[in-house]
Amino acid sequence: MTSTVKVKQVTIGEGMPKICVPMVGATTAELKEEAEALKSLDLDVVEWRVDFFDQVENIEAVKAALADIRNIIPDLPLVFTFRSAKEGGEKEITTEYYAELNRAAAATGLADIIDVELFTGDDTVKPLVDYAHQQGAYVIISNHDFHKTPPKAEIVSRLEKARELGGDLPKIALMPADAGDVLTLIEATYTMKEKYPDCPVITMSMAGKGMISRIAGEVFGSALTFGSAKKASAPGQIPVSELRTALELVHRSL
Repeated sequence: MTSTVKVKQVTIGEGMPKICVPMVGATTAELKEEAEALKSLDLDVVEWRVDFFDQVENIEAVKAALADIRNIIPDLPLVFTFRSAKEGGEKEITTEYYAELNRAAAATGLADIIDVELFTGDDTVKPLVDYAHQQGAYVIISNHDFHKTPPKAEIVSRLEKARELGGDLPKIALMPADAGDVLTLIEATYTMKEKYPDCPVITMSMAGKGMISRIAGEVFGSALTFGSAKKASAPGQIPVSELRTALELVHRSL
């Protein structure tokens, strides 16, 4: 494991948290329009949320759209993410197709990072991680709970499991019921930072209550944060221009 993940000219895990903006277009035309618009924004990483894509169950169409996106934004790090419905995504697919889809994306060489959901099952996750690495892609191993925030020990355990499975960037996003839940997430983040300085993590507490977690990553140990362009892909995302200002304010204070 390394303490940073360098993708193109962006080093995740160093300095200010890097800003990732999701693309959520339903059609290739919408995605191309989004990609063009992103070129004018002050961001670091782009995530294609392929679960929003209306042809997601056609792998050739997915690969073609991925190529179109890459042609428009060749120099920006690109994350390929199918977010399942059970973790807040737009639709559900079989585990077999999930693995096939992610393998196909990794094999194109067009996605720099593949997002793999932690609870897909070890028998699926570990081979996917290994395959993505063989293709030269990094891997986010992620977990999302849009209903609650588990205890600190459980948060740390899930992030540790993601690390053990080979994730370059363990990620967790949780819904807080109150400010105490936000503190729990931040404490777990700081524990990971202290315990595993060789492994950058991505953590966030969602919705308005959790917004502080999206801007305080440099203090507590979250290496990447998500901002919105047109449409947020999760509750609590801050518009990218405002997010950069907030991150710089924290950074100058340290």
